[in-house]
Amino acid sequence: MKKIVIFASGSGSNAENIIKYFASDDKVAVVGVFTNNVNAGVIDRVKKYGIEAEIFSKTQLFESEFLQKINNFQPDLIVLAGFLLKFPEAIIANYPDKVINIHPALLPKYGGKGMYGMHVHNAIVQNKEQETGITIHYVNENYDEGGVIFQKSFELSGTETPDEVANKIHELEHQHFPEVIEKLLISKI
Repeated sequence: MKKIVIFASGSGSNAENIIKYFASDDKVAVVGVFTNNVNAGVIDRVKKYGIEAEIFSKTQLFESEFLQKINNFQPDLIVLAGFLLKFPEAIIANYPDKVINIHPALLPKYGGKGMYGMHVHNAIVQNKEQETGITIHYVNENYDEGGVIFQKSFELSGTETPDEVANKIHELEHQHFPEVIEKLLISKI
């Protein structure tokens, strides 16, 4: 059984989508969920699937005991799904090429500190980009600079609002993120 641990900071729609995708799979399971936000929607979303989200502080994330909590799950993959904190180098070093993230733009454009959620979509619309999309990438010590695993784009007409762009991005995330995770774990793309 391949094991996934998810980190999320917000509503948890991607986390829930991943859990649902693998719910009846006998080869892959989500075994743990962590959040740094006591008010995150992900907490209630994952309870429906019998998973308790573990809440932690930014300080705890960088303590050696936290790495041990992750190790206890023996994850084959750590998935950042709307996780907003910079991920600790100690965890990345212990899980080389096993920590991935999804970004709501075509990296390297619109990546880096502060570029998440509506900040990205607002910038894309404001700059009149002709296309955007999603990037699934490995996590390294810098925001959004790890190796690209998968990208999917779509054209923009120039009349979309940031909310319309966000909706299309969510559709792409929900369609492709679990599939890419499955390929990474099962067929090693």
